[in-house]
Amino acid sequence: MTTSIALLGTGLMGLPMARRLLGAGHQLTVWNRDASKAIPLAGEGAHVAASAADAVKGANHIITMLTDGTVVEKVLFETGVAEAISAGATVIDMSSIQPSQARAHAERLSRLDISHLDAPVSGGTGGAEAGTLAIMVGGDSKVFDNAAGMLGAMGRAIRVGPTGAGQLAKLANQAIVGIAIGAVSEATLLVSEGGGDLDAFRAALAGGFADSTILQVHGQRMQANDFAPRGRVSVQIKDLDNVLIEARALGIKLPLVEAVRDRFVRLAGELDGGNLDHSALYVELLDLNGRSTAPRV
Repeated sequence: MTTSIALLGTGLMGLPMARRLLGAGHQLTVWNRDASKAIPLAGEGAHVAASAADAVKGANHIITMLTDGTVVEKVLFETGVAEAISAGATVIDMSSIQPSQARAHAERLSRLDISHLDAPVSGGTGGAEAGTLAIMVGGDSKVFDNAAGMLGAMGRAIRVGPTGAGQLAKLANQAIVGIAIGAVSEATLLVSEGGGDLDAFRAALAGGFADSTILQVHGQRMQANDFAPRGRVSVQIKDLDNVLIEARALGIKLPLVEAVRDRFVRLAGELDGGNLDHSALYVELLDLNGRSTAPRV
């Protein structure tokens, strides 16, 4: 069924997600703070709105794909967007934010008779382009059922619990991703320094307990010295910071997350790698070991 959708945020992830929605036949209006990032979609069938408030008027579903919770809150509640959304519509926040922020946004929108789902994603730009994103959804089951078909154009959507649960699942995902990148970088350096064939190493591990997308995709990027941004270091830090905020609120310690977060911070700060792909944690490891590389960006 064709749905009228507004998508706010057409950056690295939002742009290919918009194309998947257009390809599925949905009526789509887009907005981005930097309009130049939304304009290419005009030639592909989308309407480009001059403001976020204009974009959401008359839409059944409003998707936000923005930098962080602070930006989501500002766009929704300080630019006239919430007031412009029709009663009965659904806001689907696909940004990665804190679970507490998702719950607060849902509460504020409910007072305006607007439903809310928190639906962060995993799979990077490749998954967004292919329509194979893992979409972790928190919110009311009936609201989710109503949106599931539309979300299917972008990937595999699974409801994991009430409001905030989607963001909690994404934080767990990012903890695994960050720690796994650290592990793969160390394994890659170990095999490389020992004279092993890295292509053969990854092939040998394929299908075993240590195999993963991180090993195969990010390991190849480390070998190729290819750190063009697909998932930026700066975003990985933001997500790990949110993991630790949530952990503190729950009264638990996550020592591996703390350790890998500090390494990403060093990569962004001391090594000026904040805009590199998060697989560039390998660069930080090389620096720790007195090795050097010149990342391709």
